Amino acid sequence: MQFSVGDVVQMKKAHPCGSNQWEILRTGIDFRIKCCGCGHMVMLPRVKFEKNVKKIISQAQPPQE
Repeated sequence: MQFSVGDVVQMKKAHPCGSNQWEILRTGIDFRIKCCGCGHMVMLPRVKFEKNVKKIISQAQPPQE
């Protein structure tokens, strides 16, 4: 799967706030993601992130020229 900043993904497990949708804020060796429910931010290693993603809900819009 290809991930980019601004994508919203669904994780396999829900966050304690009840939401399982996360926005990607940073990609690379580590991923920084933000919960769409409560705004909590988490850093995850790429391997763990890719293992826990269920699907991409919405993709970031490419920049308009």
